[in-house]
Amino acid sequence: MLKTITLALLFPLLGADAAWAPQSSGVSVRLRGVSAVSGSVAWASGERGTFLRTVDGGRTWQSGVVPGAEELDFRDVDAFDAETAYLLAIGPGDKSRIYKTTDGGRRWELQFTNNRPEAFFDSMAFWDRDRGVAVSDPVGGRFLVIRTVDGGRTWKETAAAGMPPALEGEGAFAASGTCITVGPGGRAWFGTGGPGGARVFSSTDGGLNWRVSRTPFAGGKAAGVFSILFLDARRGVLVGGDYTKEAEARDNVAVTSDGGRTWRRARVRPPGGYRSCVARIDAKRATVLVAVGPNGADYSTDAGDTWRALGSEGFHSLSFARGQAAGWAVGERGRVARGPEIPPASR
Repeated sequence: MLKTITLALLFPLLGADAAWAPQSSGVSVRLRGVSAVSGSVAWASGERGTFLRTVDGGRTWQSGVVPGAEELDFRDVDAFDAETAYLLAIGPGDKSRIYKTTDGGRRWELQFTNNRPEAFFDSMAFWDRDRGVAVSDPVGGRFLVIRTVDGGRTWKETAAAGMPPALEGEGAFAASGTCITVGPGGRAWFGTGGPGGARVFSSTDGGLNWRVSRTPFAGGKAAGVFSILFLDARRGVLVGGDYTKEAEARDNVAVTSDGGRTWRRARVRPPGGYRSCVARIDAKRATVLVAVGPNGADYSTDAGDTWRALGSEGFHSLSFARGQAAGWAVGERGRVARGPEIPPASR
């Protein structure tokens, strides 16, 4: 009988950086967003209006530039199949935009253009292909959230009254397009940072109303929560740190077991330092978390409470297909790598 091999067993067999299998993206721009759909299909995004798609497991990547977006930085991509994907561009004013394709990237529809000069959108997440949410840095002293319930045909701001006030200098980080996440039943969470400390905002009604909780992360202009993930309605994990102090391992992971009302530091934190993205790998007998940053990666097999190094190769973002062990990480100069897969159990 061949049993499922968990990543905790697989990684030592592979060795450190051998855990990642490099692939040729065909581009040289910085890549910040990635969305794995299946073992065959994934999308990625980056600078200069760039998007990429593979439909053969990464053996070949098709790249393109969204017309009219040549100067934009796509920090987030959310894909649903080989034909359908959303892109979010960051930046002040009308540089913050959302595009959608339903034909594999041959045509892109501009769905949302930010018309508030002081807004800066950081990240988006989707409950399904029709319902999604995106978050901007504070406008008028409160974080700005927009939602769609019709596949992006319309994006509407939520009422400011449903959002607690922001702290002085508080903002969200667009490092990997994962500072916001969603869960079943209309749940949503996003993480922040700034001089006043790092916090987590949570919603149970589809992003209409929010409450906020403190985290143990230290504050700083470049410090806070960079990525957030929930395993279920109660168990969640934050990764981050200070991106100007990449090697500093202080305050780079925190966990919750009560839906985000309270957070504590992980018992054994990633030794490599600042981490910009965390993602989950679902195997038949295990759920493994992987975190990446500019100077390496780490993994956890206990919901984020203890971490082990996974190699020194740096990435900005990663994504694994839901319910599968197939995934990709992306980074500087068009770097794309496929993560290890876990063989399914067989008799």
